[in-house]
Amino acid sequence: MKQLWIRTISLAATLVFSATFCFAADPAMPAPKDALKTKAAEKKAAVKAEATKAADSKTEAAKAGAAKVADTKATAKTKITDTKTVAKDKAANLKQVDINAATESELKAIPGIGDAYAAKIIAGRPYAKKDQLKSRNILPGPIYDQVQGSIIAKQPAKTAPKK
Repeated sequence: MKQLWIRTISLAATLVFSATFCFAADPAMPAPKDALKTKAAEKKAAVKAEATKAADSKTEAAKAGAAKVADTKATAKTKITDTKTVAKDKAANLKQVDINAATESELKAIPGIGDAYAAKIIAGRPYAKKDQLKSRNILPGPIYDQVQGSIIAKQPAKTAPKK
């Protein structure tokens, strides 16, 4: 009987030892429902992170695009202002030429008027107004529009009749 007790005690000790060793070696496994919830939460967090990254990149691209548009607008405004300033400076630098009294060389000095137009202007004198160059078909419309700031039509001073 002594042997029976030894075998029983050693069997019980072996079972206790193996059970303790097995539980200590295996990590605690979550229940299947917990595992599904954890995976769903991880996927949700990953999708949220991707959406945030995409939104940030879109926002940065939009900001960069807006900055480019603003720069382009500023550049265009500057160019327009510069063009207007240059046109005003040219008009101011050019003295207005009297079409009734100017010589052929003075008329040729006006940008847009060459030999032929200068000869026509001289042949059609006197002019009451400078727009008669257009109405009498001396200058075509686009050329007249180009030179109208550079010309004037002065009238000779009327002298009072002597009594």
